[in-house]
Amino acid sequence: FMTINDAGHYSPQQRAEIIAAYPEHEREARAKGIPVLGSGRIFPVAEELIACEPFKLPRWWPRIGALDFGWDHPSAAVELAWDTEADVVYVTKAHRASQQTPAMQALALKAWGEWLPFAWPRDGRRETLEGAGVALAKQYAAHGLNMLSGHARFADGSVSVEAGLMDMLDRMQSGRFKVFSTLHAWFEEFRLYRCFYWDAVAGADLPDGI
Repeated sequence: FMTINDAGHYSPQQRAEIIAAYPEHEREARAKGIPVLGSGRIFPVAEELIACEPFKLPRWWPRIGALDFGWDHPSAAVELAWDTEADVVYVTKAHRASQQTPAMQALALKAWGEWLPFAWPRDGRRETLEGAGVALAKQYAAHGLNMLSGHARFADGSVSVEAGLMDMLDRMQSGRFKVFSTLHAWFEEFRLYRCFYWDAVAGADLPDGI
């Protein structure tokens, strides 16, 4: 397959400038087009830097759930706790499941505490056939999950996956993002989460399983 280094219509200087403009954590995947373990990972951080032993959370720490919708690709949810004094965010619970309805997912997540509010992505506004035209977020709410009234966004109202990932990476590298070491499913996803920029690979098919 071809990469930007094989694109003859770019000069070496132009190629270098294009690659330099990519976010640092994406450069290897986007420039070389080889998404292997250790290449193109979203979070190039050793697990030992973010893993911590579980502990009892202080009652005054703010907590929130976060939910990402899926079907064949698993739905995922986490509980986050924030040590406001040290500005450290902890992932304290995690859930992952494929091909489960909102009713089943809500039942599992309410076990974390029915009071716990859940943030959700903007695709939760979409109507689905399975829900007879009811937006996905509303389906979860109808089954008793405490969904926030609007989809997740930054304080200025913007929605940017890239900005969110960079904020997480900054916290990981600075010791302000920790994950309970018992959350094996979370760490499995962490190891696999990487960029696949196959649009930079001329004529290539997606590999099996992607």
